[in-house]
Amino acid sequence: MSDTPFGFGLPPEEPENGDEGKKKDPAGGGQGAGNPFGFGVPGGGDNPFAAMFGSMNPNDLGAAFQQLGQMLSYEGGPVNWDMAKQIARQVVSQGTADGTKDASVGPAEKSAVEEAVRLADLWLDQVTSLPSGSNTAVAWSRAEWVEATLPAWQQLVDPVAERVGTAMGDVLPEEMQAMAGPLIGMMRSMGGAMFGQQIGQAVGALAGEVVGSTDIGLPLGPAGKAALLPLNVEALGKDLSIPMDEVRLYLALREAAHQRLFAHVPWLRSHLFGAVEGYARGIKVDTSKLEDAVGNLDPTHPEQLQEALQQGMFQPEDTPEQKAALARLETALALVEGWVDAVVHEAAKSRLTSADALRETLRRRRASGGPAEQTFATLIGLELRPRRLRDASRLWASLTDARGVDGRDELWSHPDMLPTASDLDDPDGFVHREHLDFSELDKMLGEAAGGRPEDEGKGDEGKDDQGK
Repeated sequence: MSDTPFGFGLPPEEPENGDEGKKKDPAGGGQGAGNPFGFGVPGGGDNPFAAMFGSMNPNDLGAAFQQLGQMLSYEGGPVNWDMAKQIARQVVSQGTADGTKDASVGPAEKSAVEEAVRLADLWLDQVTSLPSGSNTAVAWSRAEWVEATLPAWQQLVDPVAERVGTAMGDVLPEEMQAMAGPLIGMMRSMGGAMFGQQIGQAVGALAGEVVGSTDIGLPLGPAGKAALLPLNVEALGKDLSIPMDEVRLYLALREAAHQRLFAHVPWLRSHLFGAVEGYARGIKVDTSKLEDAVGNLDPTHPEQLQEALQQGMFQPEDTPEQKAALARLETALALVEGWVDAVVHEAAKSRLTSADALRETLRRRRASGGPAEQTFATLIGLELRPRRLRDASRLWASLTDARGVDGRDELWSHPDMLPTASDLDDPDGFVHREHLDFSELDKMLGEAAGGRPEDEGKGDEGKDDQGK
């Protein structure tokens, strides 16, 4: 396995300057390589705890210990989600690196999003057998996106955070663990606060980048709500020399296509989240880093533990089970994104003059990712980019040519019918092989329907005088 979780490097046909662009601008809008979390808290430089604890002079000690007491009093799950929500909203209120501040969505923007989603659904009706999955179309501010998606982030992050909480207790010598209950509890509370801080920072930063509720290929928002963020849609389209109406409509097509999949493939959501959880179960914690952090833990400097988390303590286990989990997750993400890419292109290519340019822009955007996505890779060992998007898109296109729309979409009826990672290497072989398999299955079903169980194994001699 590669050093990067998921091994998501750029495919040969993707832009080669994705990482170079980051190297040329170390600050990266406050999210440089040395600080993947991009902490830019006012007055605190790159360390949010500097803002929380001040310069630690005597006049600040009272406030510092009060804040520390609040952190240690947390008794919830592995992540302090109240803190995560608070931090995320603070990050959103600060605005993005280009100076864009969040704002409430006005009536005109809401109307434009609703109309774009309505038209997108009409176009998609002609290129997929899956009916509309959008009960409503909504236009969100960045803060509203944070509120709406936090439950999904909780489902994604808690399994890994739980492993860290357990590891924090395990780093103590066994003979001390029985006597160190309060200390273990303190460390776990501290760990929940650290995760809350970092997840809040990452979600807040991601809110400044995403254009809808399904940007990362997972259903982050409430079911049945097709959502766009007008402020981020405008930011994406301003440098493309493409009419904003076309940009909005193309993004609405992608959002509405995702919604169709998640609404009418009932097992898909649990399949994707289960793949993430399966991968998370195989992540091991680098206990040497954790031991160093815990061994030197100073209650007045809780950022020491945060720095250990920030440096990345998570490594995938090099086992067949973990490699299989990785393959399942990579393939699942690629199949979802590839289907959306192929279906949206079919719907838009004859209607939008900019369809090809927008398709390539979105492909490259997904391949290179953003600083906030790298945050999650560092924090929980998880990159949410479909490494094989182009391969999957080609496979779905081949299936459309070979079987038509209904035959292609029928594969979503059961997870065992979907292509595998090896099928992405040979899409034509998959299409041909599956046709043979289905023909054989039809033959078997026909024979079963035409015969009777009691006649099995009998020839003509098994019939009576009346030929029965």
